[in-house]
Amino acid sequence: MISKQKTDGRPLLEIDRFSVRFGEKVAVHELSLSIARGERVALVGESGSGKSVTALSILRLVEHAQLSGRMLLDGEDLLQKTEQQMRGLRGADVAMVFQEPMTALNPLFTIGKQIAESLRLHEGLRPNEARTRGIELLRRTGIPEPERRIDSFPHQLSGGQRQRAMIAMALACRPRLLLADEPTTALDVTVRQQIVDLLIELQEQEAAERGMAVLLITHDLNLVRRFAQRVAVMEKGVLVETNTTEELFTRPQHPYTQRLLDSEPRRAVEPVEADAPTLLDVQGLAVDYRTSAKGWRSMFGRSTFRAVHDVDLSLRRGETLGIVGESGSGKSTLAATVLGLQRPAAGQIHIDELPLATLKTARTRRALYSRMQVVFQDPFGSLSPRMTVEQIIGEGLAVHRPDVDAKARRGRIGSLLEEVGMPADAMLRYPHEFSGGQRQRIAIARALAVEPELLVLDEPTSALDVSIQKQVLNLLTKLQKKYKLSYLFITHDLAVMRAMAHRVIVMKSGRIVEAGDTLDVLHAPSHPYTRSLLAASLDASQVDAA
Repeated sequence: MISKQKTDGRPLLEIDRFSVRFGEKVAVHELSLSIARGERVALVGESGSGKSVTALSILRLVEHAQLSGRMLLDGEDLLQKTEQQMRGLRGADVAMVFQEPMTALNPLFTIGKQIAESLRLHEGLRPNEARTRGIELLRRTGIPEPERRIDSFPHQLSGGQRQRAMIAMALACRPRLLLADEPTTALDVTVRQQIVDLLIELQEQEAAERGMAVLLITHDLNLVRRFAQRVAVMEKGVLVETNTTEELFTRPQHPYTQRLLDSEPRRAVEPVEADAPTLLDVQGLAVDYRTSAKGWRSMFGRSTFRAVHDVDLSLRRGETLGIVGESGSGKSTLAATVLGLQRPAAGQIHIDELPLATLKTARTRRALYSRMQVVFQDPFGSLSPRMTVEQIIGEGLAVHRPDVDAKARRGRIGSLLEEVGMPADAMLRYPHEFSGGQRQRIAIARALAVEPELLVLDEPTSALDVSIQKQVLNLLTKLQKKYKLSYLFITHDLAVMRAMAHRVIVMKSGRIVEAGDTLDVLHAPSHPYTRSLLAASLDASQVDAA
């Protein structure tokens, strides 16, 4: 553990010409950065910029790497410490909040036991004392009923509660440096705002008492604006710019910083043709899930949960309809039902005035469903790792266009890849050989293979860096204009929705609470829930820019 002697005004953390090498590859090149006591600093950059490697190196958690330079915490070089000394330091002087709490938390132990472990190791507390401290930490981070929740397992908590539990664990031993690696990426916009506000509140409390500083690792520029006092920008392992948050956002100096700030989605929506016919019409749609009954109700078997309530919507050719809402709002269930992947409990779905409920044979259903395709949130998870790109894109053609011979199919695949900005020779490679943005382009090419009229886009850019996100959105806009595609665009990101959608519906608890033209909803939301989403997602300047 770092000694607690009085300091002489030096930075809490000083990184001096620090480099990380993996064999011949340089992941971080001579990085120099300092963080003062009580300061909130954001380290910004796209995937592969070296920001997460830098954060993990502070805790010496990077394996099979050569580290050089100096990394001083209160004047003591972390790179010179033994592994035993680092174990005493981790969690006590330096703690970390990870991006995905479900992978960072042990699923076999309760939240209370995981908090108590750190308190026992670093502070020597007895079980009862650790439990009392754990309850207080959960209460401090805003988890309701902490006396009960402390005995919960990670899977029994919501995403926001799991992240709050992670923060409680990180603060258990009152560290002087907190590393937050993309702590809000997997959260809904309102929960994201709550977590940011919580981190600021806790940091200010700890800064006043102990000078705790926070290093935030992120590519979310809105989060940086709200949280950080100073920003450091990394590109391909090199620190290219450092400045105060206000100065960096108003007067960026480096071309890479300027490109990042210019990557936020911008509206480029062309009007739908006045005589465009209705492609999709949904009336009175309701969707139920069977659930296990609890308590005395279990004597009578299973119960039902209504995920979608009495939804009406329509979509014209060449139009984008945004579906906005938080997790559990019913938007993905609605999309799955439109695609025929979920059986509705009530209501009607028509494609070109043809009711889906009348399709009884596999052949008629296949013919209709070839007109509808989907692009998923995670391109790596939705592409088979055992298939080449040619096989992935050609699979739909083989099913829906069996009359196309192998040579023509291969030519079609090559032209599709070029259409989405990929070289034709990419068809011989596997998904793991591509970046996230390239994989999403491949997923779009697969969806276009059978010449659909309707694309369901389920959070298609939420897993991508801001500049890659902009490229994919521009591609979707270009394809819609060229082929008169209709998009059902599911998102919880109002900035993306503003950039893409002609109209929007807002869902909460399975119901549509607001609907209208996108800009009308943005400028004058009528429902309190829409206003709360807007406040959490967009700055006032962005709304005006729309």
